[in-house]
Amino acid sequence: MLLMLIFLDIDGVMVPAKSWQRPELLNDGFPAFSKKASHALKRLISDDTTVMLTTSHKSNYTVDEWRNIFSNRGIDVKEIESLGNNERNLSRKDEIVEWFASHDISEDFIIIDDDKSLNSLPPFLRKNSIITSPTIGLTDNDLKDASAILNKWYHFA
Repeated sequence: MLLMLIFLDIDGVMVPAKSWQRPELLNDGFPAFSKKASHALKRLISDDTTVMLTTSHKSNYTVDEWRNIFSNRGIDVKEIESLGNNERNLSRKDEIVEWFASHDISEDFIIIDDDKSLNSLPPFLRKNSIITSPTIGLTDNDLKDASAILNKWYHFA
């Protein structure tokens, strides 16, 4: 079985960042995910997927609370982890580079974020990155890019 690791940002990926519009909050107090982003992420995730949260919100909730946040939005994530607390205020790019420098991974991975600084990731990381439009978030077009990165085909329905 092939394992997959998704490095996932929330703002600008699952929750479009529209400065002129406040995001709708659900009963758990966290913003609703866009329907398009939820649809795309659901198709990308399988039972062998670990979601590695890179969002600035990552330390605000426990793993169980994150699992509930995703579940309340119709997304079943069995394995959730997060990058460590960013106590040194590293850029997202540096957080990810540092994580990879200290971890050996054998699974397929993809990085999904709206942070344009990720365009300057080292090539082996950049080629596995999808940079979303912050005002739109994750879409099926991004899923097509993920399919090319991971050499898998996701059916679009």
